[in-house]
This record gives sequence, C-alpha cells and structure tokens, in this order.
Amino acid sequence: MEEEKSPQPTDDNPQQQLNEVSTDESPVPSVQESTEAEQPLTPNSQPVTEQDMEVHHHAHHDHGKRNWKSYFWEFLMLFLAVFCGFLAEYQLEHKIERDRAKELARSLYEELKSDSVAIAEKSRNRIMLENSVQYMKGYFKDSTFSNFSKQFVIHFHRTFAFNAPTLFEPKTIILEQLKNSGSLRYFKNDELQKLIGDLTVVIDNINVRREMEASYRQSYIIPFLIKHFDSDFEETTRKLGAQNLIDFIAEYEKNSTEIPFKLRKPEQIDTDEARNMLSVFAITYRGTRTIQFQKYIEVNAELLKVLRKEYHLK
Repeated sequence: MEEEKSPQPTDDNPQQQLNEVSTDESPVPSVQESTEAEQPLTPNSQPVTEQDMEVHHHAHHDHGKRNWKSYFWEFLMLFLAVFCGFLAEYQLEHKIERDRAKELARSLYEELKSDSVAIAEKSRNRIMLENSVQYMKGYFKDSTFSNFSKQFVIHFHRTFAFNAPTLFEPKTIILEQLKNSGSLRYFKNDELQKLIGDLTVVIDNINVRREMEASYRQSYIIPFLIKHFDSDFEETTRKLGAQNLIDFIAEYEKNSTEIPFKLRKPEQIDTDEARNMLSVFAITYRGTRTIQFQKYIEVNAELLKVLRKEYHLK
C-alpha cells in the first residue's frame, strides 16, 4: 500500500486564501481613532464641554463690575470740562465788553470835550449879545435916529443880525448810539450811567430853549430887521472883501474904518415897543445861558471827570 500522504494546500479555494491574508495583516484604524491619535497629549488634557465654552465666552466680555466711584469720577471730569469751557467763554465775553466799553468811553469823552469848549465860547458870545441888547435898549430910550456912531453899528448887528455865534448844538452821536443800541449796559459804573441820563435831560432842555429862541427871533427880531436894516452898509462890506458880517464886524470893531450907516423908516419905530421886545429877548437868552447852559457845563465836567477816573483817559 502506498503510504498515505498529508493533504497539500492548493489554490483551488479563493475564500480560504482571502481569510488567511486578512488574518495576517494588522487592522486599519477608524477615522475617529485616527483623529484622536493625532491630537497631542498634555498632562491634564480633558475634553472640552459645552459648559466650558459658555464660561469662556462670558469671561471675554466682562471686565468686572463698576461701582459708584467710577461713575462719580466720570461725572466729575465731564463737569469740570464743561465748567472750564464756560469759564473761558465768560472771560472772553467779559474782555470783549470791557474793550467795547473803553472804546465807547473814549469816543464819548472826545465828544464831551469838544462840546465843553464850544459851550464856553457860546456863553461868552451870549454875554456880548446881552450887553449889546442893553446898549440898544438905552439908545432907543434916550437917543435920536440920526448920525449913528460906530459903536451903535456894532451893537445893532450883534443884537439883530447875528444868531450863529450864540447857538449851541450839543453833539449827540455817541450818546444816541449808547441809548439806541443798548451799549449803555457796557458801563458798569452806576454814577456814570446816572450822569449820562442827566446829560440827556439837559440836552433836551437846551434844544427846547433853542427852539423857543428861534421862534422869538422869527416873530419879532427878523421882522424889525427886515423893516429897518440898512442894506447899503452890507453892500459896502462886500466891496471891502468881507466874507460874512460876523467876521467883518469883529474886525471892524478893532480897526479905525468908518462906514456910513442909517436905519430905514426910523419914524415908524415905536421905541417903547422896541425896548420891550429887546427886554424879553435879553431875558430869554440870559435865562438859557445861566440855567440850561450852566447845568450842561456842570454835568459835562462831572462826566468827563468820571470817565477819566474809570477808564484812565486824558
């Protein structure tokens, strides 16, 4: 008998060969296992949970709870910033007002100074007028209307022909600006404001007197002049080069020139009426000088004094 031989593997069974190959190869890891394997391991590494993520999120935005002191300091800094801005604006406005007040004070001062000189001159001219009126009153009482002297000619013209030398018109440009624009508020001195008010009243009174004097001249003095004035005398002064009668009479009084003079229609002059007319005329002009002019001079001088002291003017 032939010896029995052990069976030899053959390639006739494919399934068996596949199983054998699978058994010999190492197993392939899954995707999850691969990912976990790639992550580095730390000593305390733990899985990140949803609660941990929420805590981390809040910690990123919360800088700590603010107390009342932080709010107080913020309010204080804001308040100081606004307050400092207000102070700066107030100081600037205050400086502008001071500068404006000094500018107006200087302009008013110059205006008052000019008027103080003018009213002094007008007052002197009024005294001359009053003296001439007194001369004419005496002449109409005791003298005849013939052979008129040089002195008569001078006093006649000063009495009847001249108005401008005695006419005082105060300058009120700055004063009106102060009142109408509200700029008077720039003057903080109470005495100064009171004196400006007094000056306004005095000027109004002077204007009223000036209108009254003009009305009297228009009603009595000018009609007398038109009726009795010697136009030949005025014509002669022109030929001598006179620019106006006022300047000519001033020079005529000083020199030795004699120019013939006469009154027109002297027989129609009512001497009593003429003297009464001149008396009222003198009273009116003297009253303006001694009351209204004098009051203006006093207020003007006091106002100049206060302006010099308050604003250091010269």
